[in-house]
Amino acid sequence: GPKVTYVPPPPPDDEQAIFARYQTGINFDKYDENIVEVSGLDPPAALMSFADTNMCHTLTVNIAKAGYSKPTPVQKYSIPIIMAGRDLMACAQTGSGKTAAFLVPVVAQMMKDGVTASSFKEQQEPECIITAPTRELINQIFLEARKFVYGTCIRPVVIYGGTQTDYSIRQVKQGCNILCATPGRLLDIIGRGKIGLNSLKYLVLDEADRMLDMGFGADMKKLVSLPDMPQKDKRQTLMFSATFPEEVQRLAGEFLKADFLFVVVGHVGGACSDVQQNILQVSQYFKRDKLIEILHSIGNERTLVFVDTKKKADFIACFLCQENIPATSIHGDREQREREIALQDFRSGKCPVLVATSVAARGLDIESVQHVINFDLPSTIEEYVHRIGRTGRCGNTGKAIGFFDNSSDGHLAQPLVKVLSDAQQEVPVWLTEVAFE
Repeated sequence: GPKVTYVPPPPPDDEQAIFARYQTGINFDKYDENIVEVSGLDPPAALMSFADTNMCHTLTVNIAKAGYSKPTPVQKYSIPIIMAGRDLMACAQTGSGKTAAFLVPVVAQMMKDGVTASSFKEQQEPECIITAPTRELINQIFLEARKFVYGTCIRPVVIYGGTQTDYSIRQVKQGCNILCATPGRLLDIIGRGKIGLNSLKYLVLDEADRMLDMGFGADMKKLVSLPDMPQKDKRQTLMFSATFPEEVQRLAGEFLKADFLFVVVGHVGGACSDVQQNILQVSQYFKRDKLIEILHSIGNERTLVFVDTKKKADFIACFLCQENIPATSIHGDREQREREIALQDFRSGKCPVLVATSVAARGLDIESVQHVINFDLPSTIEEYVHRIGRTGRCGNTGKAIGFFDNSSDGHLAQPLVKVLSDAQQEVPVWLTEVAFE
């Protein structure tokens, strides 16, 4: 393909922009009702408040400025485990604070151990590498990291595909302690000798099940088998996701020390109960009419519509615009600049409807997304749980509608019944019938 020349605009650097956040919702305190299970030997005691750790003053101030008043369950358990130097696999519902659950303790430890500022060295040696499956998500993690390291000498850097490689290299060269990267760009920059792994202490896989399955499994294996990658007993490996299918749990063991701990908040792979789920029987031919009907009844509320192909994402967005519903689309074939503009238009409310493929299913944290519509249901129940988790985040409530077509979605009937009942949602009688046919 043509040479990529896109250089993303620098993120705003003033304190107010760095600490920008949105409000926790009415159900925030309900997170504490979740049952938490920790498996593994000798787990450290859970943390009851951010003040209970012996973190340095700067970090404590940054945590407060970022709006974290009290730890959510995944944070209560993960922070002491990571600070105790243990490997961790953590599973907690969408929107429940997993990013801070790994960033806070990693930054705390880095500040305690001291980091080497090595600006403008030809090869940078980060202490921490965080990797995630999509560009939008890795950028979001980077923006979150900037909050916790504010006013310290720790420098986070983000690199991802779809942008000019030289630009990524320049970012890294200016000094890099925490490297946030998508897998392809990460391996590329390491291969060019711009990143060395000798000082690596922390390897974090966010959306870990996605990072270990067909999508990026080969890249992750390649990463951990690089010659200067510290062996698993010489580094700390942390894995976070809202879903962890059993086969992925087995794969994860290859990356983690034998005495790793597994933290589960609620059900493994459970949907967030703050999302009201509705499954409608809609055949392929009536989906567009149904979508228009629902969007008209919703009005201007922010809505994310998921479809199964890139072509369809553009087609449905176009179709909605013709129907006078301002919409935009995001998928893997759009150029990075277009993807960023689409997200910006959606965040700002200029286009209240975003039509997306699964590229937007995981991790994205966009304020006041009130509705998720699965125009096409995904092929796996895990993907469904992630998609509907774009709403109902941080104690806010949301609504999710799924169009179920008997001819193509039959395989999802049984797992859907389980996800709905586990989240105390009403299960339609017809769905139970399909599930047990």
